[in-house]
Amino acid sequence: MKVSPWPPEYADRYRALGLWTGETFDDILRRRAADSAVGSRVAVVDIHRKLTYAELDERVDRLAAGLHGLGLQPDDRVLLQIPNRVAYVETVFALFRARLVPVFGLPAHREAELVGIARSAGAVAIVSPATHDGFDHRALAETVAAQVESVRTLIDVDDLESLFAEPIDHGSADSSDLAFLQLSGGSTGIPKLIPRTHDDYLYSVRRSNEVCAVTDQTVYLATLPVAHNFPMSSPGILGAMYAGGTVVLTESPTPSVAWQLVERERVTMTGLVPPLARLWTETAERGAEFDISSLETVQVGGARCPDELAARIGPALGVRLQQVFGMAEGLVCYTRLDDPLDEVCTTQGAPMSDQDQLRLVDENGDPVTSGPGFLETQGPYTIRGYWQGAGADSFAPDGWYRTGDVVEFSDRGNLVVRGRGGDRVNRGGEKVSAEQLEEQLLTHPGVRDAIVVAVADAYLGERTCAYVIPADPEDPPNLAGIRRFVRAGGLAEWKLPDTVKVIEEFPETGVGKVSRKKLRALLAG
Repeated sequence: MKVSPWPPEYADRYRALGLWTGETFDDILRRRAADSAVGSRVAVVDIHRKLTYAELDERVDRLAAGLHGLGLQPDDRVLLQIPNRVAYVETVFALFRARLVPVFGLPAHREAELVGIARSAGAVAIVSPATHDGFDHRALAETVAAQVESVRTLIDVDDLESLFAEPIDHGSADSSDLAFLQLSGGSTGIPKLIPRTHDDYLYSVRRSNEVCAVTDQTVYLATLPVAHNFPMSSPGILGAMYAGGTVVLTESPTPSVAWQLVERERVTMTGLVPPLARLWTETAERGAEFDISSLETVQVGGARCPDELAARIGPALGVRLQQVFGMAEGLVCYTRLDDPLDEVCTTQGAPMSDQDQLRLVDENGDPVTSGPGFLETQGPYTIRGYWQGAGADSFAPDGWYRTGDVVEFSDRGNLVVRGRGGDRVNRGGEKVSAEQLEEQLLTHPGVRDAIVVAVADAYLGERTCAYVIPADPEDPPNLAGIRRFVRAGGLAEWKLPDTVKVIEEFPETGVGKVSRKKLRALLAG
């Protein structure tokens, strides 16, 4: 199935440059399993079981045949809602082998989201566990199927072996075909579907491996929901498997669970979102219960990592920090492993490919030559449109993707993320950067974490509300003290928070990011 093609002149150039190589995802597993030096290595492991590349390949063959036996046909879309388990990898590669199209849902999605995703994708099947984390996913799948006419098959991921059949020849996918549908990373509304091809996504995986020094000795721990772009390909589980390394999956990212796997499997690399990075860092600073000395690289991405936290991660965990800024739509930036420490702690890296093109524009779409601006991008792995033409306003007339991120560049050329366009508070015509104010609040000794959101105001249009998690719950900071502190830090008077709300923890989206939407809803409620 062909989708959202790059203009022919772009596609031809990417092939001529060797960026698009004609590989497919199924090719990866077949080659690794057939390689005498790799086939007997552990490919994937969770808390309960592990599979070598050869064992995984054999099971994928039998499961792919079973899916065909259910009546699923090439190009059919299959919605997945699978936790971080070995069965996730088995299922995804079986779908690739059967030339089916995975639609990557998340375990935290519920009825409204799944119905919208299934309808948009035209999904014919749903794969999910019977229950997970105390929730009845089988009942949820039945509810979705009752509302989405295309869904005719429900598959229990806990019982995949019942589907196994004698392997058959499914034919070969074309590398320019639709490989899968990802979900846009926005935290509001029903996610838009992102069509990715084998060519463009595998280039992203290969280039990530080069930048992040992933080898066959890499043991990658997926702590975040693995259907999300960051733990899937930056370099993620696909990067580790492409290199012939090992993927370790944990259903819980908390130190008490995840660190057991770090110790047991001698994990060398993982990726965290900032709230999780803070938890790991604070836990390590108090003294690690498990041996995590095998860890070499910890990536932080998914949202802007506060500078003060970034500076603590390496010393606390005994690792090198790598900041990651990217999006499921394409562009991925990394701090390089040889970047100076201050650059690693204060920037979000540079584009990984020399074929990535970036430009900054203002709110009217005019070029910005200095200072922060809205980031737009195009390149060999950045999509040219969403599934079925949704979200057309996310693309400029010339096809560049409008990321919605406000960024500027460091002196070395790395990106510094200043927030999302919607994260800026328009206070009586003066723009307040939520990120800048948050950075200042995080230096307050009484503040453990802080998030700034806009509050509707009849006079000013918007006012600023700072949600803070106190360092000492028994002695939380108050508005007057916070304002004095921020003022003393040199910020303009109109940037001082108008309201301070003390909170025990921040609500999160399904991928572990702080949900500013939910924080704003708390104010409205």
